Amino acid sequence: MNFAVGLKPLLAEARSMESLEKQLICPICLEMFSKPVVILPCQHNLCRKCANDVFQASNPLWQSRGSSAVPSGGRFRCPSCRHEVVLDRHGVYGLQRNLLVENIIDIYKQESARPLHAKAEQHLMCEEHEDERINIYCLRCEAPTCSLCKVFGAHKDCEVAPLPAVYQRQKVEGAALGFSGGRGYPQSHPHTHPHPQSELSDGIAMLVAGNDRIQAIITQMEEICHTIEENGRRQKQHLGLRFDALYGILEERKKELLQSIAAEQEAKLQRVRGLIRQYGDHLEASSKLVESAIQAMEEPQMAVYLQHSKELLKKITDMSKASMSSRPEPGYENMDHFSINVDYVAEMLRTIEFQTEPLGEDEGDAPGDGSEAAADEERLDSLEVPEAAEDVGPRQKPASSPHGQH
Repeated sequence: MNFAVGLKPLLAEARSMESLEKQLICPICLEMFSKPVVILPCQHNLCRKCANDVFQASNPLWQSRGSSAVPSGGRFRCPSCRHEVVLDRHGVYGLQRNLLVENIIDIYKQESARPLHAKAEQHLMCEEHEDERINIYCLRCEAPTCSLCKVFGAHKDCEVAPLPAVYQRQKVEGAALGFSGGRGYPQSHPHTHPHPQSELSDGIAMLVAGNDRIQAIITQMEEICHTIEENGRRQKQHLGLRFDALYGILEERKKELLQSIAAEQEAKLQRVRGLIRQYGDHLEASSKLVESAIQAMEEPQMAVYLQHSKELLKKITDMSKASMSSRPEPGYENMDHFSINVDYVAEMLRTIEFQTEPLGEDEGDAPGDGSEAAADEERLDSLEVPEAAEDVGPRQKPASSPHGQH
């Protein structure tokens, strides 16, 4: 017997009720509207209690009904469309009630309270006799049918029984056969097939066992995901620490080289500035001697002139004989010998890659208990960059050229 005619309307009704329930959910409390229901100017609905809560939160100074402390009403925004709702002095109690929605809620609750099997029985009609309800059970064909099918239909020669009696009997027998440790057959009918209820019970047990296995697999894979995330986080942390160590080595070497440049720069500057002071002192003394000689040339008294001229000539002779040959050699200011070649270091840094060989016991983590999560972690541990290789690498060659620092 095909029950599609009766089940399709039943499923359609269930979907319709579910859709209706979604339309009766308050956007504030996320539950079904509780009466009274108010309708906003934007045509959206709220529980009046929820609307009052939103209104009070937006207007904390607004007093209760009947108070004259604030003569005008307040305003708030609709939680569904953000439309601004302006209220009069009555507040949310001045909003119009949506009696239609309240009536729909009452009807929905009445329909929801009806038993599911009662709804199903109203729609399970005979496929051959559309006006007849299915109310009996054919024991030979093991199929529900209607009274007309028994009188002059396909089951007129079959033994039948009332549908509720067969239903109750199969429920009891199915429970005894399906959930008492295995599948069996009645003792009085050794050649009959097992009851449909027993098969259903066995199928349920099979599905439950399968669901348990699937849930175990899901749990195991979730643990693997957690292990992957943890291992990835740990390896990122290790990689960051290794590169931070490289940054530290580069900064330390940079500081040493800068100190070498600064030391030679300061030494050269001190020497040149010393020569500048020496030449400056000689120039100042020579200028004063020139002034003295000019003044002596202008002396009108011959005795005085002859008295000082001999001394001036001696000073001029000594000044001209003073050696001023000390000066920086050509190219003294050049600092090009502090140039360094970092191309090979940069190329080596570009070739840093994860190690493909497994680490030793000292650097790797201890192996787990043999589970898949431990195996995944062990495989991820093999990708760690060894400390020795990274820390020693940048020190294998000097950072400066052969013309290096002094």
